[in-house]
This record gives sequence, C-alpha cells and structure tokens, in this order.
Amino acid sequence: MELKDKKVLVAGSGKSGISAADLLKKAGAKVTIYDGNEQLDRDAVAAKLEDKKDVEIILGELPDTVINHTDLMVLSPGIAIDAPFVNLVRDAGVPIWGEVELAYVVGKGKIAAITGTNGKTTTTALVGEILAAYYNDVKVVGNIGIPYTHTALDSTEDTVTVAEISSFQLETIHTFQPNVSAVLNITPDHLNRHYTMECYTDVKMSITKNQSENEPVILNYEDKILREYAPKLHNKIIWFSAKRALEEGIYLEGKDIIYAMGGKKQVITTTEDTTLVGIHNIENIMAAIGIAMSMQVPADIIKKAISKFKAVAHRIEYVDTIHDVIYYNDSKGTNTDASIKAIQAMSRPTILIAGGYDKKVLFDDWAKQLSGKIKCLVLLGETSGQIAETVRKYGFENIVFTESLEEAVKVCKEKAEPGDAVLLSPACASWDMFDSYEQRGDMFKELVRKI
Repeated sequence: MELKDKKVLVAGSGKSGISAADLLKKAGAKVTIYDGNEQLDRDAVAAKLEDKKDVEIILGELPDTVINHTDLMVLSPGIAIDAPFVNLVRDAGVPIWGEVELAYVVGKGKIAAITGTNGKTTTTALVGEILAAYYNDVKVVGNIGIPYTHTALDSTEDTVTVAEISSFQLETIHTFQPNVSAVLNITPDHLNRHYTMECYTDVKMSITKNQSENEPVILNYEDKILREYAPKLHNKIIWFSAKRALEEGIYLEGKDIIYAMGGKKQVITTTEDTTLVGIHNIENIMAAIGIAMSMQVPADIIKKAISKFKAVAHRIEYVDTIHDVIYYNDSKGTNTDASIKAIQAMSRPTILIAGGYDKKVLFDDWAKQLSGKIKCLVLLGETSGQIAETVRKYGFENIVFTESLEEAVKVCKEKAEPGDAVLLSPACASWDMFDSYEQRGDMFKELVRKI
C-alpha cells in the first residue's frame, strides 16, 4: 500500500503508537491518533510526536465518521484485536496492520525475527551483538525496547534488523517475511488475551507463515509443542537441543556447543566461555548460533561475541551481595515458565518474591519447583491468594503475604541468612501494581541498594 496521502488511524498513544504515527507522517500519510482513555491530555499526547502539525487526536469514543473516512488502521500491540472499536473498524472494511507490518512494508534489508514465551530479549540482544560484530548496519528492535517503526525508514538494502516479536505483535502481521525466524519455546502465557493454548501457539508460529521453503526457522527440540507443530511448517527447520545430540542442528555435548550441518560438526563455543547462567541461557545461546550461522556469520566471530555478552537487565540480573546474601532481579520472569528457569538457576537456599497481575494461568508446574530450592515464599499482588492455595497443595507452607514491593524486600532482609539468595521472579506480569516489569525491577534494585 502506498502510504502517501492515505488517511491512517493510529490506535494507541503509547510508545508504539507514537512511533508509528511519526513514521506515517514522514511517509506522507494523514494521521489521526485515537486512544480510548478520555482522561489523557491531548497536548501531552501531541508533545510526544516529532511533528504534531495536522495530526488529529481523538480521545474516548471513536466516531463513526472517522471510521468511514479511514484508509488504514495501525493497531498498537497493547490493544486486543477483538476490542469493540477494532471490530467496528474491521466491519467497515478498513485494513488493520500492526506496527511490525507497517515497519516491514516501508523497511529494507534482511530481518532476523525472534519469538517465544521466554528468552526473547536475551536472545535478541545476543543476536544483535553477534551480527553487529560482522555487519556494518545492524538495528535491534521490537519488544526489546526500540519500536521497529522507529528505525524502518532509516534502513537500506545493507541493513540487518534483529527484531523481538511478541504474540501481540504477530496478531497483526500480513506480509511480514523474516529471512530467519526463531521460536524459542511455547508455554502458557497471555491466555487472558489469546484464550486457548491452540490460539496462542498458532499466533506464535505465524512468524514463519510468509517465509519461503529455503528461509529457516530455529526451533527448540525439547519443546513438546514445537515438535508436534513442526510437521505443519513448510520452511526449513533447524533444531537446537540442550539435552541430546542431533544429526543436524545445534546441541550441547558436555561443555561444548556444537553446530552440525551437512555431515560436518564444529564446536562453536563452550558453556565455560559465557557469563550467562542456567540451562535456559544455553538454549538462548544455541538459538542465537542458529540464527547467526544462517546469516553467514563466521564461527570465530560468533564465539567472540558470545564471550563478551552480558545478561540483559531484569533477567536473573545480579543486583548486590549484602552480608553474604545475593540479591537477583528477575522481574522479566512474567510467566511461570520464565520463573521456573530462574528458580532452577539458583544454587543457594532462596527466598522468592512472587505474585502480580492475573493472566488467568495455573501455577501448578511452577509450585512443584519450590521444594528443595525455595526456603520462603514472599507474595504480593493480585495472584497472591491463588499462588498460596496452589503451593499448599504441594506441601509448601512457609509463605508471607505483603502489600507492597517495599514490604516484600523488608521481609526478605529480615529472613535471609548468610549463604542465602533473594530472588524477585514474580511468575506474573506487573500491571496490577506497576507500569511495566522494568519499573518493578528498577524499584527492587533501588530498595535492595538502600539496605
């Protein structure tokens, strides 16, 4: 679609919506920003724009007259695709794109796209550093922090874009076609949005839907859902595994991470040559190797980049050691599977802070991990009661309820003994008490540093 002079409705006035509106303005479109929150300040919304001239801002209810004169709507990922006003726009025959589709349509160059329930940010950041060590123009975008729409117009045929793509963003792609894709894992998450695991899985796997048969997808062989879904895929599959040797793919053998392809095997790196901890991070490294090798990065460059890479913020992030108690910030553990991986990575008796926004998931598998690892569970947020009820089913009784993160950290300080660890890994999103998991993690780090 030619965007010049098109009337485009941007739904959402957050980071994604504003970035999309800026891109559309530069592309010559006539932009209207809509946000259902009538309490917002129009001037404050307009102030976020690079160029607010001739941009209409509508708050509250969306008039039919606007819908009837719209050529395209760009939907921010935080807005459900079945929201009432979205249904009205769809029923009016207006095409609905997401920010990823918009960026892809105007962007140039090669794309590596990464999704999965957990590990996306670490893998995306690592792939970005590996590719930046080989290619001259690499942009790392998407759910990792910088909207894809923010960099798309600056891309050229020589640009390599590494994009972290969430399920919310994948709901609104149409022609998006990465040169290499990766699905790291699929475990229950966001069922309040996607309703069923089947729907959630289909959305995640749609990252491959426009790829050609020669464009690879990197998949985790140890993920049962991915193994069962693989026969439906038409493109080339490269498996990775941390538990078994593969005839072709990336796998762990002792301390060696091996890349096997076309009858040849080579050791790319070792588990000792990285600062990342936990088997889940070994899986992230293997996925990154699969992507980098598929994009023709030499093995020696991959090895060097991996050795230099540091863990991303909020993902089992070391905060401080106080009186021989180590504090870890895993605020990005926003679902049970991510939190399980953080718990498994702990090598000390651990006091765990958990609980938060209710995404309508079960905590049974997570609760089973506490025995032998967690000495005390400190709960806060909407899910406190559900989590406590679940862990008690499995015999865990040492539970403390708190009303705030400040109180939770205070309890941890009082209960921790030398040799212990304190881990913030909520197994829940942050939206009941915080604007984001970043805000939650930053507050935790600040509270720890005040001890």
